[in-house]
Amino acid sequence: MPIQHYLKEIGRGKDGARALSRAQSADLMGQLLDGQVDALATGAFCVAMRIKGETPEEMAGFLDAIHQRLPLLPLQPQPWVVLPSYNGARKLPVLTPLLALLLAREGLPVLLHGCTTEASRTTSAQVLQALGHAPTTALSNIAPGQLQHCSAEALHPGLQRLLNARAAIGLRNPAHSLVKLLNPLGRNAQPALVVGSYTHPEYATSMAATQALVRATALLLRGTEGEPVADPRRHPAMTAVLHGQPQVLQDSQRGTLADLPPLPNGHDVQATARYTEDVLTGLLPVPAPIAQQLHYLKQLHAQLPQPQQTISAPKSL
Repeated sequence: MPIQHYLKEIGRGKDGARALSRAQSADLMGQLLDGQVDALATGAFCVAMRIKGETPEEMAGFLDAIHQRLPLLPLQPQPWVVLPSYNGARKLPVLTPLLALLLAREGLPVLLHGCTTEASRTTSAQVLQALGHAPTTALSNIAPGQLQHCSAEALHPGLQRLLNARAAIGLRNPAHSLVKLLNPLGRNAQPALVVGSYTHPEYATSMAATQALVRATALLLRGTEGEPVADPRRHPAMTAVLHGQPQVLQDSQRGTLADLPPLPNGHDVQATARYTEDVLTGLLPVPAPIAQQLHYLKQLHAQLPQPQQTISAPKSL
């Protein structure tokens, strides 16, 4: 079915546009992911949603659509910790690989997914490759203590197409928010712990509301340059969503830039990889904000149901 009737609702400008229902949003995103929408209509969708902004119900519908189209995997031995890494480093080193490897060292199964959005930025995938962790071309089982990283295209080619639209249009679209919220085990109806990051404070509220609607478990924070890792220089505000129930862990940013931890001089691939290795081997300390984020993630993960278990009432963190 053509999406023109949806464009008439969302494309009436900032004040005249109408929000779609969750079911309508799922249908619309499904057509986009399946490649049923031509380039002109896809561009119109991207611009219209950029002007209007997504509601939590619309984002929940978009998540429904992608979850229905993700790879079907066997029952996993443990819930995954999911790190969406799409921003990369522009000013500070990208320490998402460090967080991923610290989580794996704690015995958790970790998936890091992402893609290059700007050629000038250092990406998590580049750092992981420099550390000897090759990317996978297709989503597969992850054992406890194992790190897997893959591209958005490995999750779903249609998702990568939407992300690529930014290069042609020059604007972000809902896919850039979608990748920071999705559960790659969603089609399997298995829980995962998604680490979602935002840059603008208003997204903290909308992301938490979306994760509540889909009854997800997530840790939301203002990450480093949009990456899902705490700024190593000071503690960010963090919110947990446990089976759809939000819970504030830290309500405001703490600390100053007066007492900085040792960081690499540059944010290039080799400097970041060397720093990551030095922290993992104990030559340098884990920055305190990242250590605290790691602590919260371990606590949240421990409250996720294991295979064959049922969801109980969430405990306080």
